[in-house]
Amino acid sequence: MSVIESSLTHEYITTNGVKLHYVTQGEGPLMLMLHGFPEFWYSWRYQIPEFAQNFKVVALDLRGYNDSDKPEAQSAYVMDEFIKDVEGVIKGLGYQKCVLVGHDWGGAIAWNFAYAHPEMLERLIILNLPHPAKFAEGFRTPQQLVRSSYMFFFQLPWLPELLLQASDYQVIEMAFKGMAVNKNVFTQADIDAYKKAVAKPGALTAMLNYYRNVFEQKILNPNKGVLEVPTLMIWGEKDTALGKELSYGTEAYVRDFQIKYIANCSHWLQQEKPELVNQYMQEFLMS
Repeated sequence: MSVIESSLTHEYITTNGVKLHYVTQGEGPLMLMLHGFPEFWYSWRYQIPEFAQNFKVVALDLRGYNDSDKPEAQSAYVMDEFIKDVEGVIKGLGYQKCVLVGHDWGGAIAWNFAYAHPEMLERLIILNLPHPAKFAEGFRTPQQLVRSSYMFFFQLPWLPELLLQASDYQVIEMAFKGMAVNKNVFTQADIDAYKKAVAKPGALTAMLNYYRNVFEQKILNPNKGVLEVPTLMIWGEKDTALGKELSYGTEAYVRDFQIKYIANCSHWLQQEKPELVNQYMQEFLMS
């Protein structure tokens, strides 16, 4: 166990019919962190101790991931359920509001939660996931369709599971090390932690079910109004899955909006450039 992990407390909370695992550190106002695919709470390992100095930081395992419940029905993995999960976690922990931080799928959930429950957010921080209206716009461009081709492959039954399991989950390792600009940021222990989480019974299908429902979801929604929650977006410019252009024009949808770009940084920005991500988050929270 790493030094970071030894200082964390592991807890469970039951909400919306599922038992969700999370790690926590610190006391104070709530900062809730939502990870992406194919990650789990561990993707926030460099942020948790940093923000635990001023917040009760809670890094969730989303439903279907790692040590959280993995409902079998594909219909359990839709945005309305994810939003209810987040609402239940905030209230279940005894809070009315939080600072919500989301990356990748966690970012999609965070955007949608902000529209559903703006009164429950102090601030919103999104890492490498476009606003739903910008995502919908991007999906009409050939370059983003190519970048998102894996989403179409994930629609298939059982075949994606076989591919991801092959050769000791080699695709999982490739997702991190292959996309990262600095390949050395992911140690073998990091890769092993992600593989172990994905290998838990039911996890792989649950994780893929997020994508199998994606075209019925609000992740691609051009009909969003103007968000009133103060929002920071941080974007790694070398993201091979989501083009930087998807971030352009977001200010049309968010009244109080800031954006920070990180050069020579991949989709995995909070792990690849943690000091810079933490700095930008701290500056935003103090502004």
